[in-house]
Amino acid sequence: MTAQLFAEDDLAVFVRSAYVALGLPNHDAELVADTLVQADLWGHQSHGVMRTFWYAARLQSGAMSPNTVPEIIVDGGAIAMVDGHDGIGQVIASQAMREAIKRAKKHGVGAVAVRNSGHFGTAMYFTRMACREGCIGFMATNASPAMAPWGGRKKLVGTNPWSIAAPAGRYAPMMLDIANTAVARGKLYLARQRCEQIPEGWAIDKDGNPTTDPIAGIAGNILPFAKHKGYAIAMMMDVLSGVLSGSHFGADVVGPYVAEGRSGVGHLAIALNVEAFRPLSDFCSDMERLVDSIKSAPPVPGANEILYPGELEARADEHHRHVGIAVPRDTIDELNTGAEALGIDTLSSLAR
Repeated sequence: MTAQLFAEDDLAVFVRSAYVALGLPNHDAELVADTLVQADLWGHQSHGVMRTFWYAARLQSGAMSPNTVPEIIVDGGAIAMVDGHDGIGQVIASQAMREAIKRAKKHGVGAVAVRNSGHFGTAMYFTRMACREGCIGFMATNASPAMAPWGGRKKLVGTNPWSIAAPAGRYAPMMLDIANTAVARGKLYLARQRCEQIPEGWAIDKDGNPTTDPIAGIAGNILPFAKHKGYAIAMMMDVLSGVLSGSHFGADVVGPYVAEGRSGVGHLAIALNVEAFRPLSDFCSDMERLVDSIKSAPPVPGANEILYPGELEARADEHHRHVGIAVPRDTIDELNTGAEALGIDTLSSLAR
């Protein structure tokens, strides 16, 4: 599978142009573009620009509104509830995290539940926002059904990803962003794009049999990580995201993989103001010591060094900003087709 290199700025211009053409205000289009390109910079192409026209299809069907106006419907000091009114998930999640940070600065902690949102891409894009303000960030979301409850074979449980990010002094932030499945569902779509097989243990087909075919895995079920543990954590994230906010939950959530149907996605954004607990400088000094201690561990045979959570993404970001982002040929073709339909410049015209 061939690929072409693109500068991150060119990809951002392309995606922003597409969303402006679809009716998003310029600042919202820029935000969505930044979230998708940042995923590619981190090396998570399953959540990158390949998703541009998946969201576009939902905008065009009317399932998602191009004009995002989140409304605070509960204002309780350190906590709040936001109704996203079927707007853009990235815009809603960004506003929710900013609201959580603002409340954390005043109360030490800010917690914002969100209802009627949509898929927002990578969760650590938003938890990283908290780090920049001297806070620890937490973000949970529910998602459309991707796996069966443990022991079953009917798709009823979402991947329901979550993220935690903390400032780490002289190091890049320590960040965790995981789905509760063996892999994010987007990785199966990426494997399909690349005409690649998937490893055993990622998915089962519709009959419950193990498969290495991404198409069969998409039609079937992605497996939870750590067997019953991933399934149980996914259920609890749905409680925090969907049930607590009064949004959709379980099998009622609609994801970005279909063009129609209200998403009803729920989120929970939490910010902890480190300064409310102890001096930020002391916290960051201890985070550096924590990272140093982990990295000093003797590696197992075949491992060159120890990486802390988020370090791989920080290195990938630096690398891709220098050499460019490689976009698979099939993804380029899909993006070009979408661009032509909108009457904007194709992605191929921006290739290095």
